[in-house]
Amino acid sequence: MQFLNIEIDNLTFDEALERIDELLQMRAGGYVVTPNVDHIIQIEKNPEFRQAYQDAALVLTDGQPLMWISRWLNRPIKEKISGSDLFPQLCALAAEKGYTMYFLGAAEGVAAEASRRLEQKNPGLRVIGTYSPEYGFEKDPQKVEKVLAEIEKASPDILVAGLGTPKQELFLHKYRERLDGILAFGMGASLDFEAGNVRRAPRWMQKCGLEWLYRLCREPRRLFKRYLVDDMKIFPLVWKYRKQKKERLEST
Repeated sequence: MQFLNIEIDNLTFDEALERIDELLQMRAGGYVVTPNVDHIIQIEKNPEFRQAYQDAALVLTDGQPLMWISRWLNRPIKEKISGSDLFPQLCALAAEKGYTMYFLGAAEGVAAEASRRLEQKNPGLRVIGTYSPEYGFEKDPQKVEKVLAEIEKASPDILVAGLGTPKQELFLHKYRERLDGILAFGMGASLDFEAGNVRRAPRWMQKCGLEWLYRLCREPRRLFKRYLVDDMKIFPLVWKYRKQKKERLEST
């Protein structure tokens, strides 16, 4: 379904898990992305990021604000599927079906701790490798090669990349052929959440679309510009694509 400047897979949470299971059984590889307001804004100005979204195997909508926008545009999205909610369910699916996992990203030791906790929660889960590359590794071909070699050596069914946006999406897109047969997910801060390194907003704030406010209050210096300046650009974008849609309908 066309939504603003991207094509999304308009699925419920259960439908998304079924589709993921199908992709894993096919060993088709590819990667899954979960757009939020920040992603939509970056896609508008970054052609490389836009291409990464166009080539994704699955595009699942993250963020309550996008749900509200979809309803206002009379193109309702079925269900919010954030990476942080999808990640634990993905681990449960992997434990049930025997899929192996590899965690890439976060600070030193975070991925390993997330692995330990998730294996305790999901008996039978096999996390066969974790790697925390140093900051800026993607700019050094030798360091990138080391990361890719480690993943290829482990040969997991599922790769979870917690490198931050747009780094993780660009990495998965650029090296998708090297990751052939592996289904990858750009999961942002999910490794930190599962490791207990960062706390998520209370469930009621998530449901009300206020998770951004919780994060802003916890990290005001880092997130002030993103949430209160950059993300405000979503309003002219919504108007732009609403106007374009109206003009197309009037011309037919």
